[in-house]
Amino acid sequence: MNKNRLEAFSDGVIAIIITIMVLEIKTPDHADLDGLLSIAPTLFGYFLSFAFVGIYWNNHHHLVHTAKRVTPGMMWANLNLLFWLSLIPFSTKWMNESHYDKFTVVIYAILLQLCGVSYYFLNKAIYNSLEENDGIKRVIAADFKTTASIILYALAIPAAFFNVKVSLLLFLVVAFIWMIPSKAIEKELSEKKEQ
Repeated sequence: MNKNRLEAFSDGVIAIIITIMVLEIKTPDHADLDGLLSIAPTLFGYFLSFAFVGIYWNNHHHLVHTAKRVTPGMMWANLNLLFWLSLIPFSTKWMNESHYDKFTVVIYAILLQLCGVSYYFLNKAIYNSLEENDGIKRVIAADFKTTASIILYALAIPAAFFNVKVSLLLFLVVAFIWMIPSKAIEKELSEKKEQ
């Protein structure tokens, strides 16, 4: 399979996920600032989830560009990631409707943890498909963001039982870490183009 096909399929699924999330936002009951403020928690949940899905899309794009060929392991790892990402609209809606009840925040944190672990598996599948002397392999192996995310998500799960705001803060920290894709990947890919 051509990696462009893998990327196009992933792009389509992610676009649908984002569309479903925005369709879940109900308009305010009143056409004034109070009406808008009444749905502020829902808008925050949408913003948070949109950020995560967008970050996964952006970094997925960079990661897939490092692949030279698509392997069956890569395809399954990619589908696994897309499966967990596809549950984000459900989890976001549940968290919003429960007004950030600790149980729903725990479920959201577990889901983000599963997305992070799935991204790690995709990263590993691409790493395993590369030649030993490939410079990209070294860059992928040095990725600290995935490990940091998995640790922070793991901390957000028990934190939600004590203070939901701590979990939400940990989610924002992870989002901040991933905002800028790996410069090392970009540098290595541009050097390969120049050769």
